[in-house]
Amino acid sequence: MFAARLKELRKQEPGLTQAKLAKQLGIAKTTLASYEQGKRQPDFEVLSAIAKRFEVTTDYLLGENQTPQWANSKDTNDLEKFLNDNEGSMTYGGEDLTEEQKEQVRVAMTAIFWKRHKHD
Repeated sequence: MFAARLKELRKQEPGLTQAKLAKQLGIAKTTLASYEQGKRQPDFEVLSAIAKRFEVTTDYLLGENQTPQWANSKDTNDLEKFLNDNEGSMTYGGEDLTEEQKEQVRVAMTAIFWKRHKHD
């Protein structure tokens, strides 16, 4: 996940080459290339520098958080509130959902929410 997110963030900035980003981060271009190829993982210091450079969280870079990079805190809080407020009332055909089914609904709702809001 990290490799894909790093590469995606770099490519979102026109003209930002591996060489330019590596220089900004104070690492070798070959090291950055290894990160983007998934062959190496950065240490915490470099991971933090990358997060700061792109104004994202380390959780986002590591794939621990599915919130899109462009989302603002209001988007995140509103979705979280909706899911938390409705978790206890999740049923299907009158039957209560299992914890696994609730988690699947949360994942699906999150995907739908972000897809809808990205195009607003």
